Amino acid sequence: MVKHNNVIPNEHFRKHWQNYVKTWFNQPARKTRRRLARQKKAVKIFPRPTAGPLRPIVHGQTAKYNMKLRAGKGFSLEELKAAGIPKKLAPTIGIAIDHRRRNRSLEGLQANVQRLKTYKAKLVVFPRRGRKTKAGDSTPEELANATQVQGSYLPIVREKPAVELVKITDEMKAFKAYYKLRLERTNKRHLGARLKRAAEAEKEDSKK
Repeated sequence: MVKHNNVIPNEHFRKHWQNYVKTWFNQPARKTRRRLARQKKAVKIFPRPTAGPLRPIVHGQTAKYNMKLRAGKGFSLEELKAAGIPKKLAPTIGIAIDHRRRNRSLEGLQANVQRLKTYKAKLVVFPRRGRKTKAGDSTPEELANATQVQGSYLPIVREKPAVELVKITDEMKAFKAYYKLRLERTNKRHLGARLKRAAEAEKEDSKK
């Protein structure tokens, strides 16, 4: 029996739920369609790599992701200059450029410069016109052996730091980390007063 201001039970358990169910039976056909599209694109852009232009190694944004490495938008002008690649030549040989990027660490700059040099060493440049070769084009032997790179190339892999094992000594066991932290904190807090006191004492000694 309903009492006071309670809601009247009115559960709707017999809705036509089958009218609202969405299915995706076209997934196998879409998979085939995507594969054929990739094959057509590879033929169209031959002999360029199917994964697109070379991207730099960058760190993720914010403190949560800055330890992760990922592919950036493009190489900075400073990185191209260090690798000896003109900025107008870079897009023509499959290197992405981002003129807004700034190099804020020496390690990141060196890693990307090395990436560019490795890419340049492995690069095979086809002539724009079939028989007319120009300076910078690869030799006929290299052109004959060249193949189109499928998928990712020069993958971004984060190096795992080497772990060094040491034997625990008695000195390590006797070390009290909490005591050391408190001591250093106290020393920092009293540093100004101690310097002032030492300067005053030195001044008095000089007067004598």
